[in-house]
Amino acid sequence: MIAKIIKRSLAPELLDAIAHNPAVALLGPRQAGKTTLALEVGQGLNALYLDLESEQDRAKLAQPELYLADHQDRLVILDEVHRAPGLFPVLRGLIDRARRFGRTSGQYLLLGSASLDLLKQSGESLAGRIAYLELTPFTILETRNLPADDLWIRGGFPDSLLAPDDARSLRWRQDFIRTYLERDIPQFGPRIAAETLRRFWGMLAHHQGGLLNAAQFARNLGVDAKTVASYLDLLVDLLIVRRLPPWHANLGKRLVKSPKVFVRDSGLVHSLLAIPDKETLLAHPVVGLSWECFVVENLLNCAGERAQGYFYRTSGGAEIDLLLVWPDGSRWAVEIKRSLSPKPERGFHAACEDLAPSRKYVVYPGKERYRIAGDIEVVPLVELASLLIP
Repeated sequence: MIAKIIKRSLAPELLDAIAHNPAVALLGPRQAGKTTLALEVGQGLNALYLDLESEQDRAKLAQPELYLADHQDRLVILDEVHRAPGLFPVLRGLIDRARRFGRTSGQYLLLGSASLDLLKQSGESLAGRIAYLELTPFTILETRNLPADDLWIRGGFPDSLLAPDDARSLRWRQDFIRTYLERDIPQFGPRIAAETLRRFWGMLAHHQGGLLNAAQFARNLGVDAKTVASYLDLLVDLLIVRRLPPWHANLGKRLVKSPKVFVRDSGLVHSLLAIPDKETLLAHPVVGLSWECFVVENLLNCAGERAQGYFYRTSGGAEIDLLLVWPDGSRWAVEIKRSLSPKPERGFHAACEDLAPSRKYVVYPGKERYRIAGDIEVVPLVELASLLIP
C-alpha cells in the first residue's frame, strides 16, 4: 500500500518521452520499480503489456511481426526485452511502417535491466527512433515522508525500503544479491563464477568511495587487471556500481586521474558488509564514506542528465567531493559532512580557488539551511536535491 503512495518523479518525463518518440527504453536495475511505473503509465494509455519472462507471452511473439502488427494502434510494453534481442529489427520495420501512416510516437515501451544486449541491439536497430530513460531506486525527494536514515540504511529498492522491519529488509537485500549473481548477471556477460564476482562486489563495498586501483583488486582476486576492468564494466553497465570521474582542467597542477568507484545503492553496501541496522553502521569504519556516496548518488540521480558529476582532487590536497557541471559551463562545488556542525576543510577552499565555482554548498544531515561564509551555504540533502529539479 505504501509503495503505491510513493510517486515516481520520472513519471512525467516518461509520459513526455512516450508522447514524442516511437520507442522508449526504460532501463534500471532489477526490482527498482520499472514494471510498476510502466503499468501505472500504461493504464492511462490503454497499453498492452507483455512479459518476456513469461512463456505464454513469449509464445504470442512466435511470429512477432504478425502479432505486433495487430496491435499497432496501442502502446505495447515489452518487459525484460533483452530476452528477445531478435525483436529489434522487427520493431524497426513496424515503427517505420507506422510513420508512413502518420503515427510518429507512443508505439513501444521497452523495459530492461540495463542489459548490454538491449543497449547494443537498440543502438544498432532503433537509432533515431528510441529515447532512453533510467529509473533508479527511490531517491530522497521521492521518500520525503519517510525518515532519511531509513533510505540511507536500507537503500532505495522498494521492497527493501518498505519492508516491515530491518531484519526482513536485510534478508531481501541478501536474496537480491544472490539472485543477481547466480541468475541475472550470467544473462548479460561472459560466464563469471558467482563466488568470484561476490568477492569483487564485497571488495567494492569495503572500498566504497575510494579511488579505483585495478591492480590491487586483481591481486586480491587472483586475476589480471583486464579481468577486473571487465567485471567493473559489467556492474557499471548494469547500474549497480558508479564510476565517478575526476574533473580535468589545464590548471598547471597535478590532478588525480583515477575515478572513484562505489556501489550505488547504500542498502546493498550495508548488506555486503553484514551491517544489519543503524547502530551497527554508526560503529563501522565505512560510515563516513557510506554517507558521502549516499549523498552523491542521490544528487546525481535527482540531477539526471541536466548536470554532469565529477570529483576534484590535486596531489596538494585540494579536494571537492562532488562537482556538478551544468550545460552553460557553470559549476557547483559540494562538500559532504556527516556532522551537525559541519565546517569545510582547507582543501575545499583551495579547490574552490582553483575552479571558481558559481555556488558552494556543504551538505549535512541536519534540517536547517544557513550560511557559514559569504558564499558557502550549509544545506540538508533534500533541499540541495530540490534545487537540482527544474
